[in-house]
Amino acid sequence: MTTKAFTGIPLAAFDFYEQLSAHNTKSWWAENKETYELAVKGPLTGLADELSAEFGEWRMFRPHRDTRFSKDKTPMKTHQGVTVSIEDGVGYYVQVSADGLMVAGGWYAPQGSQVDRFRRGVDGPRGPELATALARLRRTWEIGGEPLKTHPRGYPSDHPRIDLLRFRQLTVARTYGVEDWLATRRVLTTVRKDWQSITPLLEWLADTVGPAEDPSRD
Repeated sequence: MTTKAFTGIPLAAFDFYEQLSAHNTKSWWAENKETYELAVKGPLTGLADELSAEFGEWRMFRPHRDTRFSKDKTPMKTHQGVTVSIEDGVGYYVQVSADGLMVAGGWYAPQGSQVDRFRRGVDGPRGPELATALARLRRTWEIGGEPLKTHPRGYPSDHPRIDLLRFRQLTVARTYGVEDWLATRRVLTTVRKDWQSITPLLEWLADTVGPAEDPSRD
């Protein structure tokens, strides 16, 4: 598919996912695939291409669900996401769904000894840096992290950053509801500004959790 200059996410994209949620079948998808290509995939490709010069190479997730180990056998995802990875399990994210446009990022898929490295980082001299970054983002972003209900082994329950030590991943996200401006280039400006605002957090995470494989083993 030829990439066209990004002009916004057509409102038909959000309509498409609202309809898909009610008619999630292979036959409905086949009948409406052209709408997906023109209103969802094409615009997101254009958006990602324009952002790549600043943020790096991007990848679009496949629209089909993996139903092999799920009780939910609906074949298609009810959203379309694009990611830019800067380290194993760490990266930027943008998504279109019936709810609107979601902009996100963080450490979303812990691998190897990343959790241990994260906790050592939180406990170390750069821990306050993370706490400050999250305090700033918390005003307008939703913070996620699958926290433990108790304190992690080896750390006291009264640790000054115990809430951060409980995290097993760390993500931030914000959603823009369906409004007319999503069909304009303002989306590019918005996603770029949002990604720039979470870059310090992502750089801290990439530096701290590192790659899935422990570099010290080389």
